[in-house]
Amino acid sequence: MILTGAQIASERREGRLVIEPFDLAHVEPNSYGFTLGDRVLTYTDQTLDPNRAPDVVEEFIGEDGYLFLPGRIYLASTAERMGSDNYAATLHARLSTALLGVWIQYSAPLGHSGAVIPWTLEIKVAQPVRLFAGMLIGKLAFWSMFGASLPYLGKYSGSTDVVASKIWTERTPEVAR
Repeated sequence: MILTGAQIASERREGRLVIEPFDLAHVEPNSYGFTLGDRVLTYTDQTLDPNRAPDVVEEFIGEDGYLFLPGRIYLASTAERMGSDNYAATLHARLSTALLGVWIQYSAPLGHSGAVIPWTLEIKVAQPVRLFAGMLIGKLAFWSMFGASLPYLGKYSGSTDVVASKIWTERTPEVAR
């Protein structure tokens, strides 16, 4: 079952989920509207190899925003630290963002219980779009779970900002050859 916006606010007050910083004006009917953080990562490698850590460039989103261009993936994060030990969460774009041709999360929208982090966003655009740190860009929905909760303890646990792929940490000796 999805939590209503009023229930999200109530569960946050009770300490059963985390949204920091929190703005009551961002509570929506069935989600919480989150904002874009102030950093962007881009990969510098011509070809990405899942067997080694990717090279990245980090840039800050200034007062004039950041121009996102088609044909590449950008990684950014939510300005908020969000999640819960008691609920799973899903991340979605806002309609207003999507109507600009901005995709913020198209392949990994599930947040496991126990993951309380600034979410890394996978941003792609259909045409050049200027985005600004602090702008509302997406929404997070919280879902009750059925069965015993297994908290997330994966490689992205404890993230404090945008992170590049850590798939290279999964390699086995057979793959590393």
